Amino acid sequence: MNAISGISDNAYGYLAPNTIAPAGKLYIQDITLRDGLHAMQRRYTLEQVRQIAKALDKAKVDAIEISRGDGLSGSSFHSGFGDHTDWDWIAAAASVVKHARLSALLVPGIGTVHDLKRAHDMGVSSVRIATHCTEADVTKQHIEYARHLDMDVSGLLMMSHMTSPEALAQQAKLMEEYGAHCVYVADSCGMMTMNDVAARSIAYAQILKPETRFGIYAQHQLSLGVANSITAVQHGATRVDLSLAGVGAGAGNTPMEVFIAAADTYGYQHNINLSDLIVAAETLVRPWQNRVLYLDQNSLNAGSNGLHADFSHTAKEAAHNHGIDSHSILSELGRRQIIGGQIDMVTDVALELSKRSNQQVENNSTMSK
Repeated sequence: MNAISGISDNAYGYLAPNTIAPAGKLYIQDITLRDGLHAMQRRYTLEQVRQIAKALDKAKVDAIEISRGDGLSGSSFHSGFGDHTDWDWIAAAASVVKHARLSALLVPGIGTVHDLKRAHDMGVSSVRIATHCTEADVTKQHIEYARHLDMDVSGLLMMSHMTSPEALAQQAKLMEEYGAHCVYVADSCGMMTMNDVAARSIAYAQILKPETRFGIYAQHQLSLGVANSITAVQHGATRVDLSLAGVGAGAGNTPMEVFIAAADTYGYQHNINLSDLIVAAETLVRPWQNRVLYLDQNSLNAGSNGLHADFSHTAKEAAHNHGIDSHSILSELGRRQIIGGQIDMVTDVALELSKRSNQQVENNSTMSK
């Protein structure tokens, strides 16, 4: 029995590699300049944006996403501020991109249709509307408005592990009805296995119209990002979110150059020049990272407890500040099924555990007297 999906591993007929051919040529969505901001502490310079965007464009990436980690208008005291605004970053990328679509992320409640209109006016022709996996209904206004602007529109159902394949597919169907061209399975904390991805991909294929595409966004907390992305492709996904050198929150995202190399071994069709990706990852992204990505205990604990990758770094800080080990904090957050965006709960839980620990010490001291 699978702990995430609540079904037996083979209930959805998980198929071995190469048993299913891709539904068509792969559409590669770069997120280096959006989700990668987490690994840069939100400090991409405008020149770095230009150089990375130009390199991605040369490599023939289909779409390049430019916006904060939390999407358009994501700068705040809650999630932090960047060295530049979304509009500065978009303008920098737009000045060098000739082939790829410019894309942006929008989270309803953070970004607005006014932000979407401004991004569109600056050259952003593709948008991904993201929400929690059970709240697709809040995306209706934004998806419909993006279609009004004649944009390419995708819906992202974040934390897709937190609901069943059937329920997730119903949420994807809502996004399709609102006008989304594509709907994603988003493994926002890297907790899914290949069987979990296969189950959700098959559920999508059973309910979505043939012309509606679906995609995969896979975090790397359990080092399954490439395997999960390949699994999704084998079960019909044609859009894949990737970042150079895997830059992103926690242990990062599915590394683009690794996925493309794996896709090449399967003979999947795409537009990408692998050698250009490798050069960009090694000469532009890795040397500029403010935080080296690796699977440390906090990233692993966040992923195994079903928490968004952002929580790993914040829990480490809270543990240091309040004298509590980070594993206890992350385990408690996972037990409470905290979702992305509730990062302020890290401090609350740390304070509560610290108080509980101090009380236990006092009780033990009293009993020993």
